[in-house]
Amino acid sequence: MRSEHDIQNEIRLALTKAGCVAFRCNVGCVQTIDGRWFDTGLPKGHTNLYGFRPDGQVFYIEVKSETGRVRPDQINFLETMRKNGALAGIARSVEDAMKIING
Repeated sequence: MRSEHDIQNEIRLALTKAGCVAFRCNVGCVQTIDGRWFDTGLPKGHTNLYGFRPDGQVFYIEVKSETGRVRPDQINFLETMRKNGALAGIARSVEDAMKIING
C-alpha cells in the first residue's frame, strides 16, 4: 500500500502538469527546542493541499491513504470551503484529485 506522503507527491506532480498552482500545508503544533509550542496558524481541519486552477478556481484537497481516516474537523473544513465556492474533497489517488479539481 502506498503512503499518504507518496500519494500526495503524485497528486502535486499531476496538478502541476495540469497547469494548477498547488501548495502543501503542514498543519498542527510542534514543540521547539526551548519547550515552547508553535502552531502553524492554519485552522483545524485545513487540507494537505490547496491551490488554484489556471482559470483561478480555488481547490482544497485532503490526501488520505487507502485506509486513512478523515477526522470530523477535516470534513467540516471541506464542507465550509464548498459552501463558499471552492472545489474541495478527499483524494486517495491522483484520479480522485483530478475529479475534485475538474468539478
